[in-house]
Amino acid sequence: MKKLKVLLLVIGLFAVIVAVLLRNRAQIKAETRDLHIDNYAVSVAEVAKKSITDNLNLVGTINAENDVHVISESSGKVTKVLARVGDYEPAGAVLFQLDDKLQAAALELAKVNLDKAKKDYERYRQLYGEHSVTDAQLENAQLAYESANDQFVVAHRQFDNTRITSPISGIVTSRDVNIGAYVNPGMPVAEVVDISRLKVTVNVGERDIMDFRPGDMVSVSTDVYPGVQFTGRIKTISSKADADHTYPVEVEFPNSRAHPLKAGMFANVHFIVRPSGGLLVIPRQSLLGSIENPQVFVVKDGVARLTNIVVGTTYNNYLEVLGGLNEGETVVTSGQDNLEDGYKVHVVE
Repeated sequence: MKKLKVLLLVIGLFAVIVAVLLRNRAQIKAETRDLHIDNYAVSVAEVAKKSITDNLNLVGTINAENDVHVISESSGKVTKVLARVGDYEPAGAVLFQLDDKLQAAALELAKVNLDKAKKDYERYRQLYGEHSVTDAQLENAQLAYESANDQFVVAHRQFDNTRITSPISGIVTSRDVNIGAYVNPGMPVAEVVDISRLKVTVNVGERDIMDFRPGDMVSVSTDVYPGVQFTGRIKTISSKADADHTYPVEVEFPNSRAHPLKAGMFANVHFIVRPSGGLLVIPRQSLLGSIENPQVFVVKDGVARLTNIVVGTTYNNYLEVLGGLNEGETVVTSGQDNLEDGYKVHVVE
């Protein structure tokens, strides 16, 4: 009997609580019906054309402006190695010496033959002036002299090729042969790079490529020197896209003595994008929903109208408008969360 009384008491208390909640809910609904908002306060902005500047940041790999594989133009055994990896060598410096005994002998013989042919030709010219030799004899002497000179040039070149030299000024980055090795014509023996000037190739999408021209200035940075900016210039822009519809753009810039860079490092290339002419834009905060289904409230004669639009590129706090709005119209930038299509509004600063 006592348990029954407790149960009835609990049920009665629960009923009282439910009754109070229902009454409060009814009062709230009644107060809501009595509340009448004539119009809503909003902030607005005008749809306008602006000259927008944006940054395009791309990552590429630094390469040397000039990177040369040194090739042997002669055959023979390496007798001297005159350069080490990491050495700076000026253009024309001898990197390797080949056995040159045969070439030296051939050059000496060619020089002797040239001297003899030259003396014979000069003697025949003198005799020809005295009418002592015929035209044919003089021509033969001249041909012999020219042939001996050609043979001397060939022998001299073959002798010079026994000294393998650096074609450019730069740093030796690899050495492929050692003393005693035998090389043949066309065989790579070393690599020399000139890193006084550097270049970075990045791929720019077709949407932005028409905004750039060779000679445009760009900024280059690396993670090696945080906060340090290198000034570069666009050197070339490819006229043909790759499979991803991007265009290779080559940027060059001088290496820095204070902050030297090496070939193979990653670099961040910062382009300044300046679309030609003014773009029709709206503030980013005026957009309702997402970029995939863009809508804005357009205010006209104190009434907010929900409008579907077409947007293009995002430039920091602005959206490019491709359709749905006209220049000079007014869009809501703040307060649109309380609005529905057709609501009356008043503009506040």
